[in-house]
Amino acid sequence: MIKRAFSALFLVWALGFMWFVAALPQPANGERTDAVVVPTGGEGRIAQGLSVLDKGLADKMLVTGVDREVRPAEFAAQFGVSAEQLECCVTLGFAAVDTRSNAAETAQWVEDNEVTTLRLVTTDWHMRRAASELARALPDDVEVVRDAVPSEPSFASLFLEYHKLLASWTAGLIGL
Repeated sequence: MIKRAFSALFLVWALGFMWFVAALPQPANGERTDAVVVPTGGEGRIAQGLSVLDKGLADKMLVTGVDREVRPAEFAAQFGVSAEQLECCVTLGFAAVDTRSNAAETAQWVEDNEVTTLRLVTTDWHMRRAASELARALPDDVEVVRDAVPSEPSFASLFLEYHKLLASWTAGLIGL
């Protein structure tokens, strides 16, 4: 009986991992949202968020999880953001240190800015966990569009992220 239970559990885990790897989220279409949020940490995320702004698909952007030592002028120079665009449209969030606190920082910013539709830009392998944490932090009436940045993650990165996702889901189920 115990062998069967472990075998069934392993099968569910393995099938889940295959799904996780084979069906990575994709970039969003050209749907317009009030704002875009970009958690730091992955190549191409900030560039994609800025592209959303440049195309007029959102009016403002939060970059959450910015290192406290980064100055706005350094950010602007690194990513080619004009002083005007930084002033009007880009908020650098310094409070977050991980995916869960990215969601909390974003929820506060969404409330402060009266955002009702939000585009989440993050790496394809990170999208499910980031969206899950964000869904728990945001009010139910805020619509989130998932806009994944394609990447070529290593097996080790996918393996680790899958387990982080499982832990995140479990924490959500038990109310942590």
